[in-house]
Amino acid sequence: MSFSMNRRQALRTCAVAVASSACSSWPRFAQAAKLDPKIQDAVDRGLAWVARSQSKLGHWTAQSYPTAMTALAGTALLCSGSTTTQGPYAKNIRRAVDYLMTKVRDNGLIGDPLQDNRYTYGHGFSMLFLSQVLGEEEDEDRRAELKQVLEKAVRFSGQAQTPSGGWGYISAKDGNNFDEGSTTITQVQGLRGCRNAGIPVSKEVIDSAKQYIYDCKNADGGISYSSKNRGASRPAITAAALAALFNAGDYDSEHVPDMMEYCKKNLYRLGGNAELFGHWHYAYLYYSQVVYREGGQTWIDFRDRINNRIVQDQVTDGSWSGNIGPIYITSINLTILQLDRGFLPIYQR
Repeated sequence: MSFSMNRRQALRTCAVAVASSACSSWPRFAQAAKLDPKIQDAVDRGLAWVARSQSKLGHWTAQSYPTAMTALAGTALLCSGSTTTQGPYAKNIRRAVDYLMTKVRDNGLIGDPLQDNRYTYGHGFSMLFLSQVLGEEEDEDRRAELKQVLEKAVRFSGQAQTPSGGWGYISAKDGNNFDEGSTTITQVQGLRGCRNAGIPVSKEVIDSAKQYIYDCKNADGGISYSSKNRGASRPAITAAALAALFNAGDYDSEHVPDMMEYCKKNLYRLGGNAELFGHWHYAYLYYSQVVYREGGQTWIDFRDRINNRIVQDQVTDGSWSGNIGPIYITSINLTILQLDRGFLPIYQR
């Protein structure tokens, strides 16, 4: 029997149990690998908070970024094993999908360019979320709708890419060809999610994005803010760049070993300089994916440290607080804590 069938049977069994209040810790019935009880409890409380905090319209928001926050929150719920049709968070995921569908523009952008001055983040995170939804969607009409949306979204990303191969906070046309590392990584991972789901993605677009990352690399192995405005290496962008390169199938580039070494010096120990830089959670969202792909004892040792660090910061109501807002930090932390479940193709080894 396939893993997918086992998962669906577990989801159906647990959905009944949830309805009768007999399965307060549902994810344990469906996961591929059991989590430590302390981690499982933190995950359960965090997921419950995310579900409770969803608006009636289906979105979450922080600092006026509802598209990005909805995609991030929806992805965290997907990591639990729920889909749009099965599991205790199926309703929340469906509502998130429905909300993002209302944000699809004629040109393929998923977002609101009139209200969001950094709409490429939301677009990239939405491609990632919806591509993972597509992989488990059983309704043929909704699958066709999702495929159409993602095909248009991929085309928009290609058109929004700058001549340098990167992306900025807005499209190349709207932003006078400005680009930088973090938005570039968001697009690359979103595009990879789409490709995994069977959506055609231009090899030229991906190759140009990989070259852009290489062009941002400094002598110390770290990645700078952008190819045009180099500056010092940034741990967060370097970690994200590594994850994006791995998503693009680039494990053997001559640049990867230097980037890996830079991250090990600045991120792996979770101490020293790692406590001082901005965007800590963003950095570890991506670096955790990198170490997870390494596997073995390297992953186990790192996982235990990062998970313990995250759990100790959890608020009583199940959320986490920090820059940008609690839904942002909570969604990222839940994604990290659930990597071992391996439900989403984009995060699998």
